[in-house]
Amino acid sequence: MTSDKPYLSVIIPAYNEQKRIVNTILATDKYLSVQPYSYEIVVVDDGSRDETVNTVKNLQKVVKNLFVIENRENHGKGFVVKRGMLETQGKIRLFMDADNATTVDHFEKMKPYFDKGAKVVIASRSTKDAKGTEQAVKQAFYKRLLGQAGNLFIQIMVIPGIWDTQCGFKAVTDTAAQEIFSRTLDNRWGFDIEMLGIAHALGYGIEKIPVHWVNDPNSKVSLKNYLQVLIETVVIRMNLWTGKYHITQ
Repeated sequence: MTSDKPYLSVIIPAYNEQKRIVNTILATDKYLSVQPYSYEIVVVDDGSRDETVNTVKNLQKVVKNLFVIENRENHGKGFVVKRGMLETQGKIRLFMDADNATTVDHFEKMKPYFDKGAKVVIASRSTKDAKGTEQAVKQAFYKRLLGQAGNLFIQIMVIPGIWDTQCGFKAVTDTAAQEIFSRTLDNRWGFDIEMLGIAHALGYGIEKIPVHWVNDPNSKVSLKNYLQVLIETVVIRMNLWTGKYHITQ
C-alpha cells in the first residue's frame, strides 16, 4: 500500500475476473486521478484460477497506487472484503464489484455524508431507500422477486429499514472498518447483511445513496446463492442474540 495514508481506498474483490478487471480498474483510476483527494486501488484476489493476479500486476506499470492482495485459496467474497477493509490505509474505505456495475463516481454522492461525520454509507438499488435510483439494465424478473422477498426476511431478522442490503458498493470510515470488520464471521454471501447488522448494533447510522446500476447478465449469483443468503441471515441473527460479535453498549 502507499506509504502516506490516502483519503480513499477502493477495494475490489475478485475471483476469476481477468476478462473484466482491466476495464474496471482503468475506469476507476481515470476518474479518481482528477479528483482533489489521494487514493489507492486495491484488488483482493480470492484464489483465482485464471490470470486475474498477473493481469492486475501488469496494470501496475500504468496505474499508480494499484495494489493486489493475493489469497492462495478461495474463501468467499466476505473474506476478501474483510481483508481489504482491515489491511488498506484509507481514511474512507469503499468496496465495489469487479464488474463495475456501480461506478466509482457514485462516491461523490457519499462524500458529503462523510464530510458531515457519517461512518457508514451504502448504495441502494431500491427507490424505497434513495430517490433517483435507476437500473439501466434490469435483473431478470425472478431475481427481482426473490430479492424483494429475501429483503423482507432480512429486515425482519437483522436490519430493519434497508431495502437493498446486497448492492456491492459500500463505504465506511477507517475507525468503522476496524470496529465492524474485526467482528465479522461470514466469509461468503451473507457478509453484507452481517456488516450492516453489526454496524446497526454498534449504533452507527447508515446513510444511503441512489445509484445508476447496470446489471451484468453474466452475474455469478444463482438461485442457490439466494438460498444461502437466507440461511446465513438466520446464523447472523443467532450470532447477534448470543453475543458472538462481542458488542457492548
